[in-house]
Amino acid sequence: MDRNQSLLHLFLAFLRLGTTAFGGPAMVTHIKQLTVKKKQWLDEEAALHGIVLCQTLPGAIAVNFASYAGYRIRGIAGMLVSSIGFTLPAFFLMLFFSAVYEMTHTVPVVSSLFVGLEIIVISILVHAIYILGEHSLSTAGDAAIALISALALLLKTPPLMVLLGAGLLGIVLYNSSETVPTSKRVRLSPSFRHAISLAVLFFVSCFCLFLYDMKLFDLATVMSKIEIVAFGGGYAALTLMAHEVVEARTWIDSKAFIDGIALGQLTPGPILITATFVGYFIKGLQGAVVGTIYMFAPGIVLIPLTIPFFDRFITS
Repeated sequence: MDRNQSLLHLFLAFLRLGTTAFGGPAMVTHIKQLTVKKKQWLDEEAALHGIVLCQTLPGAIAVNFASYAGYRIRGIAGMLVSSIGFTLPAFFLMLFFSAVYEMTHTVPVVSSLFVGLEIIVISILVHAIYILGEHSLSTAGDAAIALISALALLLKTPPLMVLLGAGLLGIVLYNSSETVPTSKRVRLSPSFRHAISLAVLFFVSCFCLFLYDMKLFDLATVMSKIEIVAFGGGYAALTLMAHEVVEARTWIDSKAFIDGIALGQLTPGPILITATFVGYFIKGLQGAVVGTIYMFAPGIVLIPLTIPFFDRFITS
């Protein structure tokens, strides 16, 4: 692995990738090709281990993997510049789309356009549910958990309670002692201090928002909560986001939220960039910045926190 890349080079590489990366989970493949085959910054083993780790963490898998790759390459600074570079193009595009949407969405022609886009979004979400279900629902126990969770959501049970209940059911149904095959040691073990420093910075920034503007503080805590409990990638997080911003807090209506998802499909990068759209409608530019940062920050903090444990696990 090459650890001597400049931070500017790393930032520009991920910025270019973030400008052209479409396709949801396919973005993980693009990151792997960049870091392993094209730039040779990581070896194949480290990249595969990173994909496994990021799939077990909550939040946007592609952003998590970009952060993981940056951390392996240049430590904490590399993690920050790679994650920022990867998400920046989508942020600026969504910011532009949000401003245009606010000014034009009541125009009849534009309104009719978004009706068509909303249908496409629903189709994409249904397809995503099918793909996830095809790979995840392989036993009767899987189907039972999915059915019970779906019924609970239809009965307006808070999604967080549904997630916790599904986890408890999983413990009951799948309590086994299966072991995972071990693998070779991954080099470049990161420091636990990095995670502590980032966590402290995260909570200090939340406290500053609390003192500055309660609305921005609420936005930050809601987006962070969504990220922390959103296992299964961006589409799972969208369900939680809809509950929090449309149903629980009524910050925006359901039509505007679906329109935001549609605009997110037009941008490169993670689907959770919808947080920029939501933040913009709540508090303008400040809301867009806060919503975006706190949607992805918890997942980024978890990368250096979990890598040491993951390294120890795969070498045990």
